[in-house]
Amino acid sequence: MKPVIIIGAGGHARVLLDTLSQVSCTILGFTSLCLQRNITSDAFFELPLLGTDEQVFSYPPETIYLVNGLGMVPGSGFLRRRDIYHKFKHKGYTFANIVHPSAVLAANVTLLEGAQIMAGAVIQTGTVIGENCIINTRTAVDHDVMIGSHVHLAPGTTVCGNVTIGDGTFVGAGSTIVQGIEIGANCIIRAGSVIKHKFTNSP
Repeated sequence: MKPVIIIGAGGHARVLLDTLSQVSCTILGFTSLCLQRNITSDAFFELPLLGTDEQVFSYPPETIYLVNGLGMVPGSGFLRRRDIYHKFKHKGYTFANIVHPSAVLAANVTLLEGAQIMAGAVIQTGTVIGENCIINTRTAVDHDVMIGSHVHLAPGTTVCGNVTIGDGTFVGAGSTIVQGIEIGANCIIRAGSVIKHKFTNSP
């Protein structure tokens, strides 16, 4: 695997760093918009702060992979993770797929570019995970689930079989989506929800 640069310096970036370290990946450093030098602490294993995100452009796209270290939670920065992904894709960069060693994936699960599967996740047969998705800690995704791009399944989510989740949707921690349900694009599902019927953001 090519060496990687982590974009971002927050909590999600640190979790990804731990996973990358466990799979013996070469990490060149990380970027941060705020350029606070004190973030090169034990939290980042003394990795170098390379600069702002623009510093990535000093590395030719064919020489590195990128890791999107931005989280995705509802609020003012909700679209930043998606926007960062598109920004660097348009310049020819490739985002690495990240799978924690403790995650369990069936043999025919499909991960599209930049998918991140966190510790303790279980993904069953026939499932497709879209680009730039986060399948967070202890999430369970059953058979034949179709997950669009830029989706975040927060920790402890349960997705039953034959569910479809549209692009850009956030599913809050501890939520359950029952068998065969369709979730629309750009939806926000609150933590602890139980979704039993088709769910969209339409009025």
